[in-house]
Amino acid sequence: MIASTRFSVLDRSRTREGHETAEALRDTVQLAREAEALGFHRFWVSEHHGVPGVAGSAPTVLAAAVAAATSTIRVGTGGVMLPNHRPLVVAEQFGVLASLFPGRIDMGLGRSVGFTDGVRRALGHGKEDAEDFPGRLAELLGWIDGTQQAHPGVHARPAEGLRIPAYVLAIGEGAAAAGLPLVIGDLRGRDTVLRAIEVYRRDFRPSARAEHPEVIVAGTVAVAGTEEAARRLLVPEAWAMAYSRTHGDFPPLAPAERIETLTMTAKERSLYEQGLAGHIRGTEDRVAARLERAIEETGADEVLVTNSTYDREALVDSLRRLARIARPQGRSDERCPSPHPVGRTAGPHPATTGVDA
Repeated sequence: MIASTRFSVLDRSRTREGHETAEALRDTVQLAREAEALGFHRFWVSEHHGVPGVAGSAPTVLAAAVAAATSTIRVGTGGVMLPNHRPLVVAEQFGVLASLFPGRIDMGLGRSVGFTDGVRRALGHGKEDAEDFPGRLAELLGWIDGTQQAHPGVHARPAEGLRIPAYVLAIGEGAAAAGLPLVIGDLRGRDTVLRAIEVYRRDFRPSARAEHPEVIVAGTVAVAGTEEAARRLLVPEAWAMAYSRTHGDFPPLAPAERIETLTMTAKERSLYEQGLAGHIRGTEDRVAARLERAIEETGADEVLVTNSTYDREALVDSLRRLARIARPQGRSDERCPSPHPVGRTAGPHPATTGVDA
């Protein structure tokens, strides 16, 4: 099943200790070039505001830089957080992207709001705005399709009339009702993911954008020459998550060797170990087996992989090893003529709580 599954890459532009923030953005662009050369289907960037550990605060701007630095790989957002923005502005931004890079732009949309109360106030939006995600999504699609009626005489230029594939992150009911592909993760909470996918496929309503349900499963994948080397790829992010949960601040990535010498409190240690557990990691053979199982259980049409680590050379090596496993073939338009192919249906699967570490 791996050979017939699309593989794509999501990068969160993580900052690193001892490196300028701008370097994280340049690293993202360079990683996109690597992903394209390796034959991955698409490359997405994320949106975070006021987070010291993440440089990617303006995903459409960063997507433009990625698209300009590449030539064949699809480029998009994973995603633009719709509650933070006016739908008209989002439509205009993607209209510009799709006009500059026709046939290559994806519009991934999420419902998350700011990381802290202060960030939410600065953005002018609160948690209640996330509850109106279906309405904001419908308005956004209406701006692009030219069907919106709330603002007569107003048009989203140059987006109106363009074909810009849209994807919904994590909100199964929103994707199903709108007739859009679903992006869901991560692979650690497999039972929860399987239930959400089942409901999405059951409730999916065909639309002009997608006749059939399509599932993109997202998760962290780390591949290395040894099991220990693969585990160390996960160490910086696991510690950053543990630190944020205990200190309220999401820090830049630290080197794995420094983290492993830290004296942690019991709570920090517990959260850190949790952060290391459950991801798909290991040597190529072991990762291949785990990916095969994940694809079979979820019926995923595509796997969107992410990995944040301090060692960029090890990160690129992991991506190259994953490419050997996935065997991406040729350009994205050759592998997937339609942006929304007929979705798979998952077969019977054993009960599981995730992929063992």
